[in-house]
Amino acid sequence: QVLLEESGGGLVQAGASLRLSCAASGDISNINSMGWYRQAPGKQRELVASISLDGKIDNLSSSVKGRATISRDNAKNTVYLQMNSLKLEDTAVYYCAADRNFIWSGSQIDFWGQGTQVTVSS
Repeated sequence: QVLLEESGGGLVQAGASLRLSCAASGDISNINSMGWYRQAPGKQRELVASISLDGKIDNLSSSVKGRATISRDNAKNTVYLQMNSLKLEDTAVYYCAADRNFIWSGSQIDFWGQGTQVTVSS
């Protein structure tokens, strides 16, 4: 089993920045991709960003492209999502995800974190 532990969520003002972290532990040898999903009230869970742990591929959704970067620290088994210029519509529960295959929109995810709330206020 793989445990994904998110941190960095909170309440921020519109225009501010936030850095989310997700640390993986457990049986991580076959995890090859990690990423971030979010789910806002009344909406389906959507992929925000993903990255291959070999560094060859990353992906940002159109909703955050230009405002966010995803990065990894394999020594710490951790992936980060740096989000800038936060908007009200970024408010959601953000879930870390890990998978043996690269995470694309529509992927069936092997492991989920419990989620961390990001609330953007005006």
